[in-house]
Amino acid sequence: MYFQSAKMKYYVTHFQIKTDDEALFRPSCELLAAIAGECGYESFMDTDTGVDGYVQVDMYDEQSIVDGLADFPVDGVSLHFVTEEVENQNWNETWEQEQGFEPISIAGKVLIYDLYHTDESDISQNSEEIKIGIEARNAFGTGTHETTRMMVSRLIASDLRGKRILDCGCGTGILAIAAIKCGAGEVVAYDIDEWSVENAQHNGRINGVEDRLHVLEGDANVLSHVSGVFDVVMANINRNILLNDMEMFHSVMNKGAHLMLSGFYDTDVQILSEKAESLGLTLVDKIQEGEWCSLEFYS
Repeated sequence: MYFQSAKMKYYVTHFQIKTDDEALFRPSCELLAAIAGECGYESFMDTDTGVDGYVQVDMYDEQSIVDGLADFPVDGVSLHFVTEEVENQNWNETWEQEQGFEPISIAGKVLIYDLYHTDESDISQNSEEIKIGIEARNAFGTGTHETTRMMVSRLIASDLRGKRILDCGCGTGILAIAAIKCGAGEVVAYDIDEWSVENAQHNGRINGVEDRLHVLEGDANVLSHVSGVFDVVMANINRNILLNDMEMFHSVMNKGAHLMLSGFYDTDVQILSEKAESLGLTLVDKIQEGEWCSLEFYS
């Protein structure tokens, strides 16, 4: 089942940070990204002068950015930003062809590697039981980010044998593929971006799990067209989308199902937990890497 639409259009905002104290630069980048995330930005890339943030065109609100940065809580820092439309192309093309990422081992059990830049004969010598090759084609999710690693570690620690899994905002499909390789019987995944849908399907094929992976295009509303319920629902997306969509997630959870969330900061834990508890979900676990967090709830 597919929900056809034009490829999503995005703006990129180039946030520039100026300070005479180099020690303030990196914390300011992280704080700026957190503020922009509150304004609907979905992803960020570090630059030499600050941060580039990506936001869907219809989610962009310049005044909310101005207001959010007006009381920036770091003295000795000045902020400037310029926004432009992203060309309808593969944003990651240079990264894919020239940089890529080094193999990532998670809990000594899962190895995630870049198919574009890695010799698979070298990968076969690694000791991890599960090996996942990823080609990131304008989609996010390679295992390099703390949130992805925390979510994969949750899958490793869970008994997924024969379970039906939902992956919300799947990006490259990395979590869906990891779930299947950890024993899941079926994974339904969706993403609002057509590029991500195509990339997740492609990565499913190259990892040999395409028969158990079904990828849909759209937002959480696609769930109204999906039959049955899920034993595990996982979502590694920003706080605002989690808050908005959590009720929909809950509506497709089986009795005794687990909800695994990440993509947010430690400061967001309280509001997300309150939302989950209002739906009758119980917090069973919290893990953290740096300022990033992951929560798991039980229905």
